[in-house]
Amino acid sequence: MTDIAPSGLHHVTAIAADPQENVDFYARVLGLRLVKQTVNFDSPDTYHLYYGDAAGSPSTILTFFPWKGVPPGRNGAGLTTSTAFGVPPESIGWWQRRLSGFGVDADAPVDRDGTEVLTLRDPHGLVIDLVAAPGDARSGWDGAAGVPAEHAVRGLHSVTLSERQLEPTQRMLSELLGMRLDGERGDRARYAMDDGANGTAGAIVDLAAETRRQGLQAGGTVHHVAFRAPDAPTQLRWRRQLLEAGVQVTEVLDRQYFTSIYFREPGGVLFEIATDQPGFAVDEPLLALGRALKLPPWLEPDRAQIAAALPTLRLPDAPDGSAPATS
Repeated sequence: MTDIAPSGLHHVTAIAADPQENVDFYARVLGLRLVKQTVNFDSPDTYHLYYGDAAGSPSTILTFFPWKGVPPGRNGAGLTTSTAFGVPPESIGWWQRRLSGFGVDADAPVDRDGTEVLTLRDPHGLVIDLVAAPGDARSGWDGAAGVPAEHAVRGLHSVTLSERQLEPTQRMLSELLGMRLDGERGDRARYAMDDGANGTAGAIVDLAAETRRQGLQAGGTVHHVAFRAPDAPTQLRWRRQLLEAGVQVTEVLDRQYFTSIYFREPGGVLFEIATDQPGFAVDEPLLALGRALKLPPWLEPDRAQIAAALPTLRLPDAPDGSAPATS
């Protein structure tokens, strides 16, 4: 049994196809802030795009590896099959009208255990839920895109993991990751973390039984889910306890904006534990977040080659609507 617990979700990373379509949808349609243009540190010929609130605060971040031409994936067992964002309860109807106006593939809102949920799919098939989340004090991003502050997406609400067997993953969540069972209903179980200021805002993991098909990780699917560690010493304690429990865990990796460790839960979903610091303003001013390509020091010598392989992105919040990838 662990003596530490996560304070919530840190971020979710997914796989997209065309990067411009990705920017257009998340920055223009959903109204999230593009807080960082960088590259996949393990494959620097592709972007790594981060979206979130004004500062890219932990628990608000959705990131993408956009590989143009990537084949579509398939949701199923062994994958994170839904990423949910919280919105004000009175905003579900507003979002339904906005998404319809943009021609977004979206379902009618439904009541899910007493909570109104609007499910949509992004241009590459990623499943996103907008959840009516009362009491969420986060402000989201109200900087552009025609989304007024009172309707802005607040941040991550929860993720849903689809599993062939729930029990092994339940043991990891409760015994090794310190989450608490917050309810069971049929073939679903909810686990919660305490994020402090906002109760369980951005701090819920739902498990759903899936026996029909195995997932295929590719375009339009989630790559991994990251949980929050407040600092490096806590992250190291967590790593030690996971190793002692027989879990294969990576070394601590420097991701420039946080440090990370990675491991898989029993059903196959890749987990990450990421530190809250140093954050996205470590290499550019807060007001300029996301407007230029930023590289970690070890990739700077290859900047010209890396930039040449990346398409220039048109950004909705830049003065002329664009930002050169080489800046």
